[in-house]
Amino acid sequence: MKPPLIATGPQLAEELTKLNSGLVDSLKTLSELPPVDVGTAEHQCIYREDKLRLNFYPASTAKGVKAQRPLLMVYALINRPYILDLQPDRSLIRALNQRGIPVYLIDWGYPDSADCYLDLDDYINGYIDNCVEATCLHSGYDALNLLGVCQGGAFSLCYSALHSARVSSLITLVTPVDFHTPDNLLSHLSRKLDVEQALSSNGNLPGKFLVEAFNSLMPMRLGIQKYLSLPQQLKSTEQAMNFLRMEQWINDSPDLAGEACREFIDKFYHGNRFIEGQLEIGDQAVDLKDYQGPLLNIFAARDHLVPPAASKALAAITGSQDYTEQEFSGGHIGVFVGRHAQQQLPDLIRDWLNARP
Repeated sequence: MKPPLIATGPQLAEELTKLNSGLVDSLKTLSELPPVDVGTAEHQCIYREDKLRLNFYPASTAKGVKAQRPLLMVYALINRPYILDLQPDRSLIRALNQRGIPVYLIDWGYPDSADCYLDLDDYINGYIDNCVEATCLHSGYDALNLLGVCQGGAFSLCYSALHSARVSSLITLVTPVDFHTPDNLLSHLSRKLDVEQALSSNGNLPGKFLVEAFNSLMPMRLGIQKYLSLPQQLKSTEQAMNFLRMEQWINDSPDLAGEACREFIDKFYHGNRFIEGQLEIGDQAVDLKDYQGPLLNIFAARDHLVPPAASKALAAITGSQDYTEQEFSGGHIGVFVGRHAQQQLPDLIRDWLNARP
């Protein structure tokens, strides 16, 4: 006989008692927690410009660790780059340092109304180019390895095409290239956005708007399911800290500089310019075939923000003579904070870089 679909009175009472007990334990755990700490890997700021900070994370000097060319990381303008160093055991930066790779990371800071006129030219040919120069001066190299994440990967593709002599190798991580694949929910949402209305408050796109927009793409998983699982997530101090660090990052979303936001949506989400051509940054034409160096393109099998097809489109339009694709299991963020990826991703990056000049 099949079990009843509707719970009986005693069953409901048992479930409610269990839930209440879990909530009481969770409150006790929360009351005893230390402050939430993120981005704790050793580093120093080597360059400042406006809101931007360029941070240097030194490589390990342990015996047997091969020294590497510097790796400059370009994160997206959305959310904060400390997701790459969320905590000691979930830190792509620490893992790369341990493998002999000195890391430089661009922290975009928090744009305010004074930054509303910054455009893509300012970010790519201005800020990124200045950070490349500062990294090269600090490290003593004439060219560096560049790693771009998500929107930062799109910026890195543009930069490498425009300044190929400064880029020894390029790595794109969960990076959108074809913005019009049918399964790209974020693209569909962005193309429906009334940009002028969204920018009307202070000339920038509010970070809180972005958080709500991303949550709306997976309402069950990022809403109801997450909060129903809270008692389990807060069962111990370690679990609670893991959960709260991620929650802090999710909700720590800076405003987007208005003109850069408007331009990115127009050229990429509407115009799909990587695929359709006629992309210009400032007054310079961008052709991805102008970068012919080594390129490693990493994407996630279950990425709801940048579906695999959106990243794999790069193979057909890059000028790289040494192009490699690698798929990882998991979602958009799990690629670099997931437990399974902590060993695989830094090993892949180290081994791929070691095989290039």
